[in-house]
Amino acid sequence: MEARIHSYETMGSVDGPGLRYVVFFQGCNMKCLYCHNRDTWDLEGGTVTTLDRLTKKVESLKGFYKEDSGGVTVSGGEPLLQSQFIYKFFKNVHDMGLTTAVDTSGHFLLTDSVKQVLDNTDYLLMDVKSLMDDVHKKISGVNREYVVSFFEYVKGLDIKIWLRYVFVPGYTDSKEDVIKLCDFIKEFKNIERVDILPYHDYGKEKWVALGYKYPLEDLPIPSKKAIEEFKSYIKEHTLVIVK
Repeated sequence: MEARIHSYETMGSVDGPGLRYVVFFQGCNMKCLYCHNRDTWDLEGGTVTTLDRLTKKVESLKGFYKEDSGGVTVSGGEPLLQSQFIYKFFKNVHDMGLTTAVDTSGHFLLTDSVKQVLDNTDYLLMDVKSLMDDVHKKISGVNREYVVSFFEYVKGLDIKIWLRYVFVPGYTDSKEDVIKLCDFIKEFKNIERVDILPYHDYGKEKWVALGYKYPLEDLPIPSKKAIEEFKSYIKEHTLVIVK
């Protein structure tokens, strides 16, 4: 079995608990305005690798991850576009005694293979683009229909969820946004943590290098004060860890 891979990170420290081997899968079905991995969008790009080869890469380093109570995270792009591969890969990772994590937008059909991946996932890093239909479409280029179905499905799973919310000035930073986010969090019993990620333009050079104009050219970086006020509201109105 084969998959298209964009890149690897052997010492990941922010994509789940402990030290992690992060696999960035090639291909994405969203077109986020602030994407810092613009080069992952092409479904036919990246490097083809086999399940056996990827498993051996992780196995050669598993001692480092076990020692730090870590494991493997799949990211992208959108990793669950290659769910059949990841399902088998995660079974191998669990056989090594490591934890598994998926960083996903949730924008896809809930196929049997996607559900099989989730059944073998310990941590779900769930990206929330926006909880407002019009803003979600403006940011990502797609409607929320699949995402809403995905959110509903994972509510009932025995899986630890970390929300990831990008704080984008003028798009996702209003009082209404934070109220909706808190209400959303309260609907779940398995959300452990919320990461508020300040918008940045680090990916601008990639867009330019690929021959594209960066869509948010004039958007300012959010202030620390605005970020802290947003976080404080979540801390006051929910019981989750806020980072």
